[in-house]
Amino acid sequence: MKYILMMNTMRAGEGVPQWPPKDLHAHIAFMVSFDKKLRESGELVSAEGLAFPDQARLVRAGKNGLPVTDGVFPEGKEFLAGYWIVDVDSAERAYAIAAQASAAPGPGGAPLNMPIEVRPVMSGPPPEML
Repeated sequence: MKYILMMNTMRAGEGVPQWPPKDLHAHIAFMVSFDKKLRESGELVSAEGLAFPDQARLVRAGKNGLPVTDGVFPEGKEFLAGYWIVDVDSAERAYAIAAQASAAPGPGGAPLNMPIEVRPVMSGPPPEML
């Protein structure tokens, strides 16, 4: 079953960009190694880091169908920093992978224990909706 693991992180303008270079390099090395292990195990479907909220826009269709944009929203308390989609045998395995991501090193090498939201990925509508 596929699961999406969404990494929510600190408020925009705080955190990673202000870390000492040594700590930032250690964090990136952890993420590269984490990605490599998931690829080698065959569990990784996709993974992407996302730009900061100051580059985000909300888009809606206007009356004429053309896009109407709103934003930026740098005041957000937390934001989606990136995600992994994994294909694993059980929710428990997805939770174990999420816990590993959560423990990525932060300043001084201490685990960040950042929240990772885990949700099943639906391959289509539930059977009762068809």
